[in-house]
Amino acid sequence: MPDKLTNLLGLSKQQLEAFLLDLGEKPFRAIQLLKWIHQFGVTDFDEMTNISKALRARLKECAEVRPPKVRERYDASDGCYKWIVEVESGSSVETVYIPEAGRGTLCISSQAGCSLDCSFCATGKQGFNSDLTTAEIIGQLWLANRELDTFGTKTPRKVSNVVMMGMGEPLMNFDNVMSAISLMMEDNCYGLSKRRVTISTSGVVPAMDKLRQYTDASLAISLHAPNDELRSQIVPINRKYPISDLLRSTNDYLDSLPDSRVATIEYILISGVNDHRQHARELAELLRATPCKINLIPFNSFEGSGYKQSSKSAISNFQKILRDGGYTVTIRTTRGDDIGAACGQLVGEVEDQTRRSARYKAQREQSVPVQPVKIQ
Repeated sequence: MPDKLTNLLGLSKQQLEAFLLDLGEKPFRAIQLLKWIHQFGVTDFDEMTNISKALRARLKECAEVRPPKVRERYDASDGCYKWIVEVESGSSVETVYIPEAGRGTLCISSQAGCSLDCSFCATGKQGFNSDLTTAEIIGQLWLANRELDTFGTKTPRKVSNVVMMGMGEPLMNFDNVMSAISLMMEDNCYGLSKRRVTISTSGVVPAMDKLRQYTDASLAISLHAPNDELRSQIVPINRKYPISDLLRSTNDYLDSLPDSRVATIEYILISGVNDHRQHARELAELLRATPCKINLIPFNSFEGSGYKQSSKSAISNFQKILRDGGYTVTIRTTRGDDIGAACGQLVGEVEDQTRRSARYKAQREQSVPVQPVKIQ
């Protein structure tokens, strides 16, 4: 018996075929396993009734189906759910389900913590611990589908859309995220459309440049500023990969797609920082050559941020300027903020390897506020 059982939850069809071949089994068994695991949520090999007893016995000796553990679940007043999910590193990450008319969106984490330290994001203030494995990423979708089936509704709700917008920068965990997305789109697993799976990135340009070789999922760009000077202060990765490189890579990816999809530009509006009319006019000009729609996100507060949400009038004026410029512009409705599940609020429990969380904690204890960026 092997020292460690192979977790089949994170294996692709090709990897399962190779695993079965090593056991002397036919490759077609991989499709059966995928369906049992991902479509029916079965973890007990004995329940996989169309697989021979001999193979089931063999699988119990060398394999397992082990999703991550749910530590806690929170129910928001607006119908959202948040799960605290324990991962192997000892940290916990957060997964959020957002029900909307005609669809259910799952916001999935890709890392325990985040190394990028964007100034408006609570996740970054927790520091960074580890990349999630493929099984831990796809396991969040597996868990959500299982739990949504047990809420007692006559018509169980399913996840129809996935956004890689939870804790972490997805493209900093490239291989595992690509493997998980492949499982999401696999017909024998979840069968999600490429239009319904979105990768959100702060602009890891080298990873963006190879994205087209692995997927044709939809793309969202966490931009949040219309010029390099401001963006470099609130999104530090911009110092390495400036906006011109980011938009060039975005356009290259869109050009590689077989359809006419556009990128989603995410822009968190922070009072007195990036919400002036001039910022809106500058953004309209900046994005002129990039096929996109713009999603304006009111800043969601968290302890120690030093920021405030833009006023309703500032948000409305910002939207109007962009719409007058010919853009499709939506304002994201804040959801799940009463359980800390809104955009930018996800924190989990991160065993920080960067010591960043300790530095922020020390600042708070010494009553030294984290200074917000102010651009006049």
